Amino acid sequence: MGEMLEYSEKLPHDIGLLLINKKLTLALAESCSGGLVSHRITQVPGSSNYFLGGVVAYSNDMKMRLLGVHESTLDQYGAVSKQTAIEMAQGIKKISDASICCAITGIAGPGGGSIEKPLGLVYIAVTSYKQEECKQFQFLGSREEIKIKTSNEALKMILYSIEHYG
Repeated sequence: MGEMLEYSEKLPHDIGLLLINKKLTLALAESCSGGLVSHRITQVPGSSNYFLGGVVAYSNDMKMRLLGVHESTLDQYGAVSKQTAIEMAQGIKKISDASICCAITGIAGPGGGSIEKPLGLVYIAVTSYKQEECKQFQFLGSREEIKIKTSNEALKMILYSIEHYG
Protein backbone atom coordinates (compact mmCIF):
# COMPACT_ATOMS: atom_id res chain seq x y z
CA MET A 1 0.00 0.00 0.00
CA GLY A 2 1.12 3.49 -0.76
CA GLU A 3 1.44 6.23 1.80
CA MET A 4 -2.06 7.55 1.05
CA LEU A 5 -3.67 4.19 1.88
CA GLU A 6 -1.98 3.81 5.23
CA TYR A 7 -3.77 4.65 8.40
CA SER A 8 -2.66 4.52 11.98
CA GLU A 9 -4.51 2.88 14.81
CA LYS A 10 -3.15 5.62 17.07
CA LEU A 11 -6.16 7.86 16.42
CA PRO A 12 -8.79 5.27 17.47
CA HIS A 13 -6.67 4.36 20.49
CA ASP A 14 -6.25 8.02 21.54
CA ILE A 15 -9.98 8.61 21.03
CA GLY A 16 -10.79 5.63 23.25
CA LEU A 17 -8.49 6.79 26.06
CA LEU A 18 -9.93 10.30 26.00
CA LEU A 19 -13.53 9.07 25.93
CA ILE A 20 -12.85 6.83 28.94
CA ASN A 21 -10.97 9.53 30.85
CA LYS A 22 -13.71 12.11 30.23
CA LYS A 23 -16.53 9.56 30.71
CA LEU A 24 -17.96 10.31 27.27
CA THR A 25 -19.61 8.16 24.61
CA LEU A 26 -19.50 8.05 20.81
CA ALA A 27 -21.96 7.12 18.06
CA LEU A 28 -21.60 7.28 14.28
CA ALA A 29 -23.78 7.63 11.18
CA GLU A 30 -21.91 6.66 8.05
CA SER A 31 -22.78 6.65 4.38
CA CYS A 32 -19.90 6.71 1.87
CA SER A 33 -17.42 5.38 4.45
CA GLY A 34 -19.51 2.21 4.72
CA GLY A 35 -18.80 1.64 8.41
CA LEU A 36 -15.03 2.04 8.17
CA VAL A 37 -14.89 4.57 11.02
CA SER A 38 -16.99 2.25 13.22
CA HIS A 39 -14.68 -0.61 12.28
CA ARG A 40 -11.58 1.34 13.22
CA ILE A 41 -13.10 2.45 16.55
CA THR A 42 -14.08 -1.13 17.42
CA GLN A 43 -10.62 -2.48 16.61
CA VAL A 44 -9.56 -1.03 19.98
CA PRO A 45 -10.05 -3.53 22.83
CA GLY A 46 -12.55 -2.20 25.36
CA SER A 47 -14.31 0.06 22.85
CA SER A 48 -17.66 -1.26 24.10
CA ASN A 49 -17.09 0.97 27.15
CA TYR A 50 -17.57 4.13 25.08
CA PHE A 51 -18.78 3.25 21.57
CA LEU A 52 -22.56 3.02 21.61
CA GLY A 53 -22.95 2.04 17.97
CA GLY A 54 -23.25 3.17 14.43
CA VAL A 55 -25.63 3.26 11.52
CA VAL A 56 -24.61 2.76 7.90
CA ALA A 57 -27.35 4.59 6.03
CA TYR A 58 -26.46 4.33 2.38
CA SER A 59 -29.80 5.07 0.73
CA ASN A 60 -31.82 8.25 1.10
CA ASP A 61 -34.70 6.18 2.44
CA MET A 62 -32.53 4.84 5.27
CA LYS A 63 -31.19 8.32 6.01
CA MET A 64 -34.77 9.50 6.42
CA ARG A 65 -36.19 6.46 8.25
CA LEU A 66 -33.30 5.73 10.60
CA LEU A 67 -31.69 9.12 11.11
CA GLY A 68 -34.58 11.51 10.58
CA VAL A 69 -33.03 13.38 7.66
CA HIS A 70 -35.81 15.49 6.17
CA GLU A 71 -36.99 14.66 2.67
CA SER A 72 -36.99 18.39 1.95
CA THR A 73 -33.28 18.54 2.85
CA LEU A 74 -32.49 15.72 0.44
CA ASP A 75 -34.64 17.30 -2.29
CA GLN A 76 -33.13 20.78 -1.88
CA TYR A 77 -29.48 20.00 -1.11
CA GLY A 78 -28.98 16.32 -1.96
CA ALA A 79 -27.62 13.41 0.04
CA VAL A 80 -24.10 14.75 -0.31
CA SER A 81 -24.37 18.11 1.42
CA LYS A 82 -23.50 19.94 4.59
CA GLN A 83 -27.18 20.05 5.53
CA THR A 84 -27.62 16.28 5.19
CA ALA A 85 -24.43 15.55 7.16
CA ILE A 86 -25.62 17.77 10.00
CA GLU A 87 -29.08 16.17 10.05
CA MET A 88 -27.46 12.71 10.05
CA ALA A 89 -25.32 13.71 13.05
CA GLN A 90 -28.34 15.13 14.84
CA GLY A 91 -30.27 11.96 14.04
CA ILE A 92 -27.67 9.60 15.51
CA LYS A 93 -27.47 11.90 18.54
CA LYS A 94 -31.24 11.56 19.03
CA ILE A 95 -31.12 7.76 18.64
CA SER A 96 -28.06 7.15 20.82
CA ASP A 97 -27.84 10.11 23.21
CA ALA A 98 -24.04 9.79 22.84
CA SER A 99 -21.80 12.62 24.03
CA ILE A 100 -20.09 12.90 20.64
CA CYS A 101 -21.74 12.03 17.33
CA CYS A 102 -20.20 11.99 13.88
CA ALA A 103 -21.86 11.65 10.48
CA ILE A 104 -20.31 11.17 7.06
CA THR A 105 -21.78 11.51 3.59
CA GLY A 106 -20.02 11.77 0.25
CA ILE A 107 -19.12 10.26 -3.10
CA ALA A 108 -16.47 7.54 -2.90
CA GLY A 109 -16.78 6.54 -6.55
CA PRO A 110 -15.79 5.41 -9.00
CA GLY A 111 -19.16 6.62 -10.33
CA GLY A 112 -21.75 9.01 -8.98
CA GLY A 113 -19.86 12.26 -9.33
CA SER A 114 -21.00 15.33 -11.26
CA ILE A 115 -19.67 18.76 -12.08
CA GLU A 116 -21.50 20.22 -9.06
CA LYS A 117 -20.59 17.31 -6.79
CA PRO A 118 -17.41 15.63 -8.01
CA LEU A 119 -16.02 12.26 -7.06
CA GLY A 120 -14.30 12.52 -3.67
CA LEU A 121 -16.60 15.21 -2.26
CA VAL A 122 -17.23 14.39 1.41
CA TYR A 123 -18.98 16.14 4.30
CA ILE A 124 -18.19 15.20 7.89
CA ALA A 125 -20.29 16.57 10.74
CA VAL A 126 -19.55 16.23 14.45
CA THR A 127 -21.97 17.23 17.17
CA SER A 128 -21.45 17.33 20.91
CA TYR A 129 -22.94 18.99 23.95
CA LYS A 130 -21.79 22.50 23.04
CA GLN A 131 -20.66 22.41 19.45
CA GLU A 132 -21.64 21.38 15.97
CA GLU A 133 -19.18 21.43 13.12
CA CYS A 134 -19.33 20.30 9.52
CA LYS A 135 -16.39 20.29 7.15
CA GLN A 136 -16.26 19.77 3.42
CA PHE A 137 -13.43 17.76 1.88
CA GLN A 138 -12.41 17.04 -1.69
CA PHE A 139 -10.36 13.84 -1.77
CA LEU A 140 -8.53 12.39 -4.75
CA GLY A 141 -7.84 8.75 -5.38
CA SER A 142 -9.51 5.39 -5.72
CA ARG A 143 -12.65 4.38 -3.84
CA GLU A 144 -10.50 2.73 -1.18
CA GLU A 145 -8.24 5.78 -0.86
CA ILE A 146 -11.23 8.11 -0.52
CA LYS A 147 -12.77 5.92 2.18
CA ILE A 148 -9.51 5.75 4.15
CA LYS A 149 -8.89 9.50 3.84
CA THR A 150 -12.49 10.10 4.94
CA SER A 151 -12.08 7.87 7.98
CA ASN A 152 -8.81 9.59 8.92
CA GLU A 153 -10.41 13.05 8.78
CA ALA A 154 -13.49 11.89 10.69
CA LEU A 155 -11.30 10.45 13.45
CA LYS A 156 -9.32 13.72 13.64
CA MET A 157 -12.55 15.71 13.96
CA ILE A 158 -13.85 13.33 16.64
CA LEU A 159 -10.58 13.62 18.57
CA TYR A 160 -10.69 17.42 18.38
CA SER A 161 -14.29 17.45 19.59
CA ILE A 162 -13.44 15.23 22.57
CA GLU A 163 -10.41 17.37 23.45
CA HIS A 164 -12.62 20.49 23.48
CA TYR A 165 -15.71 18.91 25.01
CA GLY A 166 -17.56 20.80 27.72
